[in-house]
Amino acid sequence: MDLNAARMNTLSLILAGGRGSRLKQLTDHRSKPAVPIAGKYKIIDFPLSNCINSGMRKIAVLTQYRSHTLNQHVQRGWNFLRSDFNEFIELWPAQQQTGEEWYRGTADAVYQNLKMINELNSEYILILAGDHVYRQDYSVMLQEHIENGADVTVACIEVPIKEADQFGIMHVDEEDNIIAFEEKPSAPPTMPGKPEVSLASMGIYIFNTQFLRDKLRNDSADDDSSHDFGKDLIPLFVGNARIKAHHFSKSSIPNESYPDQPYWRDVGTLTAYWESNMDLTKLVPELDLYDESWPIRTTHYQRPAAKFNYNYEERIGTALNSVVSAGCIVSGSTVEQSILFNNVRVNSYSYVKKSVVLPRCDIGRHCQLTNVVVDSDTKIPAHTVIGEDPELDAKRFYRNSDGIVLVTQEMIDQLEE
Repeated sequence: MDLNAARMNTLSLILAGGRGSRLKQLTDHRSKPAVPIAGKYKIIDFPLSNCINSGMRKIAVLTQYRSHTLNQHVQRGWNFLRSDFNEFIELWPAQQQTGEEWYRGTADAVYQNLKMINELNSEYILILAGDHVYRQDYSVMLQEHIENGADVTVACIEVPIKEADQFGIMHVDEEDNIIAFEEKPSAPPTMPGKPEVSLASMGIYIFNTQFLRDKLRNDSADDDSSHDFGKDLIPLFVGNARIKAHHFSKSSIPNESYPDQPYWRDVGTLTAYWESNMDLTKLVPELDLYDESWPIRTTHYQRPAAKFNYNYEERIGTALNSVVSAGCIVSGSTVEQSILFNNVRVNSYSYVKKSVVLPRCDIGRHCQLTNVVVDSDTKIPAHTVIGEDPELDAKRFYRNSDGIVLVTQEMIDQLEE
């Protein structure tokens, strides 16, 4: 089977049902894949764009937790494929198809949709997480999977050994056969010939459909299983199936300025989320969103261009080393090393630094924000100072141990009561 035929015979399943509780109040009203990122996108846009750019055009997004904003985003911005060519991007909400329980884990989420999977009759299944930020050509991984005659291929990324206890770590031989798997090990195995790094699972898998179908049925009947790919199925496959590691460096879309640093981020914590956005304010970010050969798509709305008002001595509308999205108005204020998402207004005499301001926020006059993440639709009252007094910030808002402060409209409302 040639690669084009293989891509047409691949069903991509994006697991987008998780809450992402480590993002705190950012996921109170939305699932993690629906969290805005990089000025104009949502996290789900990255795996969706990777699928389209890779030629994968049968895509199902599996949703569960507070999925309204995610459903709306996908329906409005990702409905351009041709059903008459057997192409689609569909939303598969949790429907309790196999019983009365909701999704019990990542593997169970796929198992509960076996009926739809069987109807599509695809030869390969690509499993993706809906909450990671990266650019990858999945067709390269698919071709390697086929050439290896593998039952399952696991995408892996090299991580420093000192960070390996945060990941599921693969132990591979010199031919990239996975010979052991350890979940967040205290003494992680290293790569052959590279004692300073370990090989971490990215939560990206390619399965032969028949193989996966049989294993999911067995796992569903196992009362001792947590029904998770990383915790249960992948370790079970080791030694019992042909399971291969695929190096992310082979299929990542290179950034010419960082040729030896494949970009992949799990933005699952507030600090990781803030850092990922801050990277985009650099002169040359690690994540290249300006690469026209691998565009990241999203839902588009009609918005005016960003605008900067006033040019008086103490009232100059300016943005330095920042990303300012469409619909924003910076009125007599200074924005430095920050990201303003769509339709944000920063009013006169305010100073915003190293902050991430999500859509439709309004920052009042004489405010000062440093190291802040402002949730969507939040109105910051005039004269508010955040990021200068750690104790006061922790009393009023959510402040983590790295000094990043999260502010929501609910927190503002409580201050005014």
